Amino acid sequence: DALDAALGRPAVAGALGTVAPISVVPLHADGFVGRPGLAGRRGGGRDWAPRFVPTLHRIVDGILTVDALDEVAGLALTTVISVDDVLSVRVTLTNVSDRRYSLDALTVSLPLPQTADELLRFEGRWARELHPVRSPWTSGAVISEHLRGRTSHEHPPLLFAGSTGFGEWSGEVHGVHLAWSANHTMLAERLADGRRYVQAGELLHPGEIVLEPGESYTTPEVVAVYSASGLTPATWGFHRAARRGPAYPTSPRPVLLNTWEAVYFRHDLDTLCELADVAAVIGIERFVLDDGWFGSRRDDTSGLGDWVVSVDVYPDGLAPLIEHVTGLGMEFGIWVEPEMVNPDSELHRAHPDWALTIDGYEPVLGRNQLVLDLGRPEAFEHVLGQLDALLADHDIAYVKWDMNRDHVQGSGSTGAPGTHAQTLALYALLDELRRRHPDVEFESCASGGGRIDHEILRRVERVWTSDCNDALERQTIQRGASMLIPPEVMGAHIGPTRAHTTGRVHTLAFRAATALFGHLGVEWNVARLDDDQRVALAQAIALHKRFRPLLHTGDVVRFDTEPAYCAHGVYAADRSEGLVSFAQLTSAPSLTPPSLRLPGLDPGGRYRIEHVALPDERWGTAATQPSWLTDGIELTGRQLAAHGIRPPVMHPESAVLISLRRLD
Repeated sequence: DALDAALGRPAVAGALGTVAPISVVPLHADGFVGRPGLAGRRGGGRDWAPRFVPTLHRIVDGILTVDALDEVAGLALTTVISVDDVLSVRVTLTNVSDRRYSLDALTVSLPLPQTADELLRFEGRWARELHPVRSPWTSGAVISEHLRGRTSHEHPPLLFAGSTGFGEWSGEVHGVHLAWSANHTMLAERLADGRRYVQAGELLHPGEIVLEPGESYTTPEVVAVYSASGLTPATWGFHRAARRGPAYPTSPRPVLLNTWEAVYFRHDLDTLCELADVAAVIGIERFVLDDGWFGSRRDDTSGLGDWVVSVDVYPDGLAPLIEHVTGLGMEFGIWVEPEMVNPDSELHRAHPDWALTIDGYEPVLGRNQLVLDLGRPEAFEHVLGQLDALLADHDIAYVKWDMNRDHVQGSGSTGAPGTHAQTLALYALLDELRRRHPDVEFESCASGGGRIDHEILRRVERVWTSDCNDALERQTIQRGASMLIPPEVMGAHIGPTRAHTTGRVHTLAFRAATALFGHLGVEWNVARLDDDQRVALAQAIALHKRFRPLLHTGDVVRFDTEPAYCAHGVYAADRSEGLVSFAQLTSAPSLTPPSLRLPGLDPGGRYRIEHVALPDERWGTAATQPSWLTDGIELTGRQLAAHGIRPPVMHPESAVLISLRRLD
């Protein structure tokens, strides 16, 4: 009561007599002047501006549930809030009237302090995901919306708001994420009276959600974090929440080889067996067969939907390849794209009505494919049956689950928009496959990083961060991803010397230093490497395995640097050790890099700092380099935070690894 009296807002001239609160679902009828959290109506436009009265609240196991009712509109609202490492909020709307209700929007709003006057959002595209965009938040609204049917390359549902100039280790920071794998909206608005809020929820197509009497709609979960000490500690909340998820992996993350950039669609048993032979020798632990193993799939124009082994390519089935791979001590994984169908497929020829399209219109193709309507029970059961048989009949430990086409004019069997139902069907399909095959791991891929969110992470052990394996691009992509997900679920591959997506050429040292800080993989035709290259790649894989227990359990740390550099790493939870990467991305204004400060360690602890050599490592042009590179050095955590260490002079597009080990 005292705080309420101290902070109560006066009613000002030119405004309503009362100040409507920024509630979890702020309402127009209460006098809220921002975007309402609920939009909808009944026939004739009735019941469009409800006003709820709380009827019951309860706290069970630390979870607050509040029920509210509008008897006039015939609507009930239930809000569920929990707080642990994150703030979690869901809202359910129930139609308690005897007439249907058309829901246009139901979102969750979170009020923020007026000191949060700077925004950090993310933008991107295919092969360039999760690039940060910082801007002042001085007035008006900033909206980020997405209608392409997946979490999004372009506008991922994640933002941070903080005090002016907040950094990785300084300033108040609030983070908000919508845990949903499809269309979404995020709004950050500063009202005229100075109050600020962030609003997030599913972005619905017209008519997508219609509640019959007694039916309900529940929002996706809104997950929020806070830190008074900068962005890095704030993101630990997201990581801890992900690590508590039901699909979170509990065993060491196997280093994998993906065949895509090695063979593409050119499947040949002898070639693949040779690839597996070399992979086993250099330390690969999981061999993943990518696109091209099924039906008529010799290129990307046909075969999707026919999830049976191609007798043309594998006349004896997949057993010979799988037995060869597992005989070498590796696990076998496989690529699928179950949500899609090619018009040139046996499935589409038999069931053209199963595509998520609208009758009477020529459908828009993407990668020569359409979306398969998994909201249709018979289509769902067909796909479930084929995938169940695939996993039951083969020794498959891992499934790379891809999704390569946007939802465009996609209607389900009822004629209404189908994205919401499709997304729930995707979750149900994964849940059922995991129930039937509990030892199989799954990866979420959507043209690379198009489906990275905390809801899909409840069903997969890994996400594919980007189709781009260019190490320079990956430095930024993975830094952005690290603000939402921990490294052990972040797919990161060492690609070929010349990057497939950009044409850039990088040393193995730079590629390895970049991929090291994730769930490591190799996407390179290792059978074509000479002896020296194979030895160097094996050394890089061994280096990852050496630090894997730290990288996949510790706290991700990022450091503020000049734009020419990128610095990040992982500290052990007890701060007993750490591994840090300092990368030079471009040429810099100064000949010598500035000192790298390393906050966040035990201030009174004494640390041994050493250079970790990378295979094929090369330095920049300098008469001398810092002596700690060869001799090591001992400094306290306080010294490392206040003064740091001097990185070497390096060429652009190179990196140095630094290990830290507490001595006392």
